[in-house]
Amino acid sequence: MSVAHDVEQLPAIRRVSVMAPMRNEAEHIEALVEDIAAQDVPAEVELLVADGASGDDSVSRLRAAAQRHQVDLTVFDNPDRWVSHALNICVRAARGDLIVRVDCHSRYPFDYLRRCIEAAEETGAENVGGVFVPMGRTPMERAVACAMNSPFGGIHWTRHSDHGRVEVDTVPYGAFRPEAFELAGLFDETLLRNQDDEFNLRLRLAGGRVVRDPSIRVLYTPRGSFRRVFRQYYEYGRWKPAVMRKHRRPTSARSLVPAVFVGSLLVLTPLALRLPPAARVLAIATGAYGAGALAFGALAVHRRREPWTLLPRVAAVFPTFHVAHGLGTLVGLVRAEAEQDEG
Repeated sequence: MSVAHDVEQLPAIRRVSVMAPMRNEAEHIEALVEDIAAQDVPAEVELLVADGASGDDSVSRLRAAAQRHQVDLTVFDNPDRWVSHALNICVRAARGDLIVRVDCHSRYPFDYLRRCIEAAEETGAENVGGVFVPMGRTPMERAVACAMNSPFGGIHWTRHSDHGRVEVDTVPYGAFRPEAFELAGLFDETLLRNQDDEFNLRLRLAGGRVVRDPSIRVLYTPRGSFRRVFRQYYEYGRWKPAVMRKHRRPTSARSLVPAVFVGSLLVLTPLALRLPPAARVLAIATGAYGAGALAFGALAVHRRREPWTLLPRVAAVFPTFHVAHGLGTLVGLVRAEAEQDEG
């Protein structure tokens, strides 16, 4: 499915505002500045960073790196510390024709901003973005990267065509025309997570478009332990119901799949202790899931040319994704229902 719109009335993008939330990112911030300085972009670039009361030397490193690489930098205080607040601070200050969100934990190829500009100008979409390319360093990070890069779980439960631009529900981070915020408002400051998905849902409901261009790539370093992966995906799931409650609809049907999966296990497991048919259904379901995890894990290991010794970890990451996200969603639903009853 290709995307093409009449873009004759849209202004050319001559200035780009890059915005980044930051808190205790001393280890990563210099690499971010290096990536911004290396962009082969035919436009002026400003870097806007909202610092959430960092307790390390993130700010001083940031300023030193920006001076060294001659990057136009403005640093704002974000006393609330949440990402949504940081993004809104930057959006209000941005002077660019395109406002590009970045994250300190990711790396950006030299053509990242240029490709964002091209996609925005050629499609006329209010928000454009690309794809995560997970790049691990340790064995555990590489295992998580394999799982993330698989259609069985992580960030690629469903795959759009890698050969062209498509309209989608959401994209990583996003490059926004200022008109996007005129249509949809700012990021929801009541959301600790999923503020991007919620904004993109609001934007689409207001008539805006979100376009994914697979040539726009974000190099992402995943979490390096099962505990951190579980916590990350639990939080993703935990905040889904807040978005659903606000809009009385899910951001997408696939976002509910982990909750259905975990819910079915919670129902079948106690029944299996008493009813043989339930035990058979549970055995078939878990067996099929395990086979799928191994098969898709093997495909991911082969495709990424990782050693086969990594396969057990990759297979174990899939249920970590799904159980954490599904459990978080169910907990979020219970809490949302309780809050509604109290209200």
